[in-house]
Amino acid sequence: MKLLMYSVRADELENLKSIEQKYDVEIATTDKPLNLDTVDLAKGFDGITVQQHGKIDDPLIYKKLHDFGIKQISLRITGYDIINFVEAQKYDLKITNVPAYSPRSVSELVLADVMALLRHLRETHLREDKSDFAWNELQAREIHNLTVGIIGAGKIGSAVARIFKALGAKVIVSDPVKRPELFDTVEYVDYDTLLTQADVVTMHTPMTNFMHHFMNIDKFKQMKNDAIFINASRGPVVNTADLIKALDDKELAAAAVDTFEGEAGITGVDLSSEGFENKYLSKLLQMPNVIVTPHIGFYTDAAVKNMDLISSIDAIKIIKGEEPLHLVK
Repeated sequence: MKLLMYSVRADELENLKSIEQKYDVEIATTDKPLNLDTVDLAKGFDGITVQQHGKIDDPLIYKKLHDFGIKQISLRITGYDIINFVEAQKYDLKITNVPAYSPRSVSELVLADVMALLRHLRETHLREDKSDFAWNELQAREIHNLTVGIIGAGKIGSAVARIFKALGAKVIVSDPVKRPELFDTVEYVDYDTLLTQADVVTMHTPMTNFMHHFMNIDKFKQMKNDAIFINASRGPVVNTADLIKALDDKELAAAAVDTFEGEAGITGVDLSSEGFENKYLSKLLQMPNVIVTPHIGFYTDAAVKNMDLISSIDAIKIIKGEEPLHLVK
């Protein structure tokens, strides 16, 4: 049995050796993403796994995979909005993802972002670069006195809730699905209540039509002027132009984004020599009250290992004619 893994990084290679040994599978890798130019690399393989931000939308990709005898695309990520499901269904390709590679990985980044913004660490470092060690405007708030609002309390959002609850914060959640296991940790409220009451608003939703640009200027205006906004879900859930305007107009105190609109081809790539074209990202990077990270919420040793392992197991199951554990319907 032979698997081809697209967009493989050097840090994944050791994980793949153990998968090969344990599951009697031969794994080949490419550092290229799956697209029309690279789909032919899959010829001669039994299955593929993919991890990328760029969309897989060309119908010819799906036709070729089907013609090669491949029956699935196993994503080494949680989000599946990169898939053209109409074409996948047309060519009988099953799609799997990794819904819970390590919820703690993203939640711990959110905690780090909130702590850094509350303690004004970015502003402090920028001042220190100019030998300014004054305290003005650097007074912080303490987490246990705050209300943290979570939009989307699935596996990751639930982990975020438990971390902030453990630190003494009041945690409120907006999510159409109410989890009984969170009833002793959070209070479920509607979106309007969350936005108006929370001192920290953090997004942990999938990318759906409903969530596209869910956070816009009207919702930012509902938030407290001293509130912090965090996006560690998908870039397009936020209207970036509106976020920038809200920050410029001081309708928000600060923000941290681990994912942003137009990130494909930017995150995970060293562009120090050639630069990039994304006017919104350029603006955010210049703001002293904004933290931008290149979609690294998932990027921990435990999470990467689980992403490789879980996606490979699902691919192997489909190849063997078995039902995968994480089928995306």
